[in-house]
Amino acid sequence: MTNTVKKALKTILPMAIGVFLVLYWYYKTAPADREQIVYYIKEADIFWVSLSLILGLLGHISRAIRWNYLLEPLGYKPKLINNILMIFMAYLANLGVPRTGEILRATALTTYEGVPFEKGFGTIVTERVIDLFMLLVVVVVTLLLQTDIIITFFQDRGLNLNGIFMLLGLGLAGFLVFVLFIRKSNSNIALKIKKFVTGLFDGVFSIFKMKRKWSFAFHTLFIWSCYIGMMWVIKFTVPATADLTLSEVLVAFVFGAFAMATTNGGVGLFPILVSKALALFGIQEVSGDAFGWIMWIAQTLMNIVFGAISFLLLPLLNRNKQ
Repeated sequence: MTNTVKKALKTILPMAIGVFLVLYWYYKTAPADREQIVYYIKEADIFWVSLSLILGLLGHISRAIRWNYLLEPLGYKPKLINNILMIFMAYLANLGVPRTGEILRATALTTYEGVPFEKGFGTIVTERVIDLFMLLVVVVVTLLLQTDIIITFFQDRGLNLNGIFMLLGLGLAGFLVFVLFIRKSNSNIALKIKKFVTGLFDGVFSIFKMKRKWSFAFHTLFIWSCYIGMMWVIKFTVPATADLTLSEVLVAFVFGAFAMATTNGGVGLFPILVSKALALFGIQEVSGDAFGWIMWIAQTLMNIVFGAISFLLLPLLNRNKQ
């Protein structure tokens, strides 16, 4: 397979999957249910939607501040406004082609702040490693908080407690065998995995070596609190979801994060998975779908609007640096 074909597939395939999922959701949903979902979306309280967007904006601004903590040890301190605009540009680009936003950020940083591409891109990779670590923390916390519902979920599918522990044991044993194989193997795939894992740990522990590590840690927690908060406040836009607890919202958050990671901005898949997560707590599909769509539409519109504005403002504010 040529590089051109691979690049085309990376661009087209996620979009095609997203379109397919939207069509799948549309045709599997009864007309009356679709009308009810559209009603919920139209009648969503603008106060809660606006609060969700404000939390999203604060999270992105905090990310821009945190980015400078990674760049400072390298001898660079870009303007905060430039960081913010570059981040919004990156989110907009990722809606079209996944992962292109990171390259765009590093390129813009080189163009407008004179930071060498490889150094800027390295800080962005470290950011992503930290974000992956935080997502894993959220997943573990969610599993601990919702152990009973997870056990019930498996039991309803024919697995008792002994079966669950056996499945976990087999999974752990398989993981250990995989780790031992990777450690001893010198194949290209094994080497890439080892390099990725090494980078993962290096990125996580690098915050303890930087000058402003506690500020970095604070902003990391603040960013993820904003992300979770965005979903928490949206629950008040649908009557059936207003009484969800934080741990229940976290389950929806984890499902939604998986959707965002596997498709272009979660298109199509985000509302479906969030609705499936909420169904575990007795939320009817119509209400779950409405919750998912309101959340996805709000954050997607935020990225589109502010991303487009950023594409226009960044070169205007830095005319003398081009």
